[in-house]
Amino acid sequence: MIITKEIDLGQGKTISIETGRMAKQADGATVVRMGDTMVIATVVSSKKTPSPNQDFFPLQVEYREKYYAAGKFPGGFFKREARPSEKEILSARLIDRALRPLFPTGYYYETQVIINVISSDQQNDADVLGGLAASAAIMVSDIPFENAMSEVRVGRVNGQFIINPTIDELEGSDIDISIGGTAGTICMLEGEMKEISEAEMLEAIRFGHEAIKKLCALQDSVQAAVAKAKRPFAPLQVPSELGAFISDACKARLKELAYTALAKEERAERTKEIYGETLKSAVEHFSAAFSSEDLAADPSKALFTNEHIIEEEIHSVEKDVMRRMILDDAKRLDGRTLDQVRPISIDLGVIPRAHGSALFTRGETQALVAVTLGTKKDAQSVDTLTNSADKRFMLHYNFPPFSVGEVGRLGTTGRREIGHGNLAERAIRMVAPTEQEFPYTIRIVSEILESNGSSSMASVCGGTLALMDGGVPLKKAVSGIAMGLIKEGSEYAVLSDILGNEDHLGDMDFKVSGTRDGITACQMDIKIDGLDYHILETALEQARRGRFHILDKMEEAIPASREDLAHYAPRLTAIQVPVESIGLIIGKGGETIRSITEETGAEINIEDDGTVTIACSSNEGTKGAVEIIKALIAKPEVGTVYIGKVRDIRDELGAFVEFIPKTDGLVHISEIANERVAKVSDHLKVGERVKVKLVDIRKDPRTGKTRFALSIKAALDAPDPGTEAAAAETNS
Repeated sequence: MIITKEIDLGQGKTISIETGRMAKQADGATVVRMGDTMVIATVVSSKKTPSPNQDFFPLQVEYREKYYAAGKFPGGFFKREARPSEKEILSARLIDRALRPLFPTGYYYETQVIINVISSDQQNDADVLGGLAASAAIMVSDIPFENAMSEVRVGRVNGQFIINPTIDELEGSDIDISIGGTAGTICMLEGEMKEISEAEMLEAIRFGHEAIKKLCALQDSVQAAVAKAKRPFAPLQVPSELGAFISDACKARLKELAYTALAKEERAERTKEIYGETLKSAVEHFSAAFSSEDLAADPSKALFTNEHIIEEEIHSVEKDVMRRMILDDAKRLDGRTLDQVRPISIDLGVIPRAHGSALFTRGETQALVAVTLGTKKDAQSVDTLTNSADKRFMLHYNFPPFSVGEVGRLGTTGRREIGHGNLAERAIRMVAPTEQEFPYTIRIVSEILESNGSSSMASVCGGTLALMDGGVPLKKAVSGIAMGLIKEGSEYAVLSDILGNEDHLGDMDFKVSGTRDGITACQMDIKIDGLDYHILETALEQARRGRFHILDKMEEAIPASREDLAHYAPRLTAIQVPVESIGLIIGKGGETIRSITEETGAEINIEDDGTVTIACSSNEGTKGAVEIIKALIAKPEVGTVYIGKVRDIRDELGAFVEFIPKTDGLVHISEIANERVAKVSDHLKVGERVKVKLVDIRKDPRTGKTRFALSIKAALDAPDPGTEAAAAETNS
């Protein structure tokens, strides 16, 4: 049975959900459509009972954009889709982060959600539709999942909020935020903004949530029409006797440890010691309490000696102790107050050959950030269903295992690294100079050297500082801070600059970046239901104060971008040439432009309008390239002095000198020196560079070719060419 439901969200935005036509062997499958953009989402969850020792939910979310959806061929040599692009990975993360906390506690069955974009009108982005389709597919399946989740994108054009703005509408929008939530609460958001206020941010979230409520109701109606029974599921129940024993054995020690301010490594060691001793005590106690006959009669008694379950119970006690300490005493693991930011230290210019660098340390989180400046040729080519523009501002984030004191495998860039780098990139990009203001390609690399909470926000701060150290003219400085939440019933506490443990044991991770004038990027993940707007408002205001505190520290280190670029950064020089001369500069098969690069070490880019950009780290290379290009396009003029190269020598006649590229002239033997010259080779050598003056231009009456007469002795007292500044030359 094919079921189709649709809803009009206003502003010409109509969304439909269909199920029952495609992928019927999956546990659940839906097709969501908006305009001519369509996605199909499928879900399959294993029925194999997970091991009692399993403590994680193996959920895999994959989002793929098929090029046929837009009538395009994939780029590259192999004309088929291969590994996921950065856009696909980021979209999958958005969906995963919104769905994961909504599955029942203790549901550890292997589950796979696959979203394919099968049609794209190249105006309506499919990423948020993928989140809606994924949730709808789970809702119509037999997988236990009671609360529908929907995702929307919110934009604002000319002061008016828009749900799921088109690509064209986003061009003029000052907000681009993706929001995931249920009818009752927001569980995920991520986006970038052009320095909006906290109040405007809340207004955008409220506006998006109203649309989410309608889309969740649409999913409920589809589920009701399908009417598929949910498979039975009951989470593993830990015996109360075991829980009580564990609490008596370790609660006092864990509480004492929580109230002692310690460094991360020392805390981890002492926590490990308590875990080990409690585990040993519990296993010995219950092994003695139950005989082999007891276990044979009641296999569930094996839970009392299951080491994994015992460790999970210890972890529950540890979590409760830390949360009650924060709620009851407003005290944190490292002794800070709820809104206190850890100590900050900043070192600039720590990498001598980089084009800008900074070492940003906040507590036990440290980022080494380096900047590289390049030309247009260094821009990243991007090819997605909706975007084929080159990317000239990028931030790459690396999180090696040693940053948390672990041994790990170094492989390809992980999804987490891509997501964190993207967030930091969006935060800083809002204040980056335009291509017209600063025609460089900019690459920032953040190497996380230590991590104990919010390394992505350290990358924002370190990235800003490295750019300023490198002389990149940022509009304003940007800082970032991660906020946490502890909530029990009506009690709650908002934490500034959270530690790793506070993130792990808490209920929210809310990262906010911005300038003194507003928010530029945010990311939030919620692990609980019932986040109200008053808490969100409190978190945003507390984040604003923390952000300003960090900006104060950054401005103490460097109040503004340096006036000059770093010593080893390429200098860009732009000159304008006639459009008809472009081919002459490039040469046959690029021969001429390559020879200029080889001779001077400069990189040369030519635009269609005749703008020639020369990039070189040395002034000599830049000057040499400019002179060659000007000589290439110059028309020979009598009386002009040139630096030429001797190409051929005729002892009784004179020397042929290439005074402008591809153009030779004759220096007669009588024009080589003031004294009499008997033999040209006594004065000149092939390949030698000489200063010559063009003294005559005439046409050969026999061949019709233009002949150029040059003189060395006439140029002896003339100034070297190129000493006067070129009017058309501008230095970046």
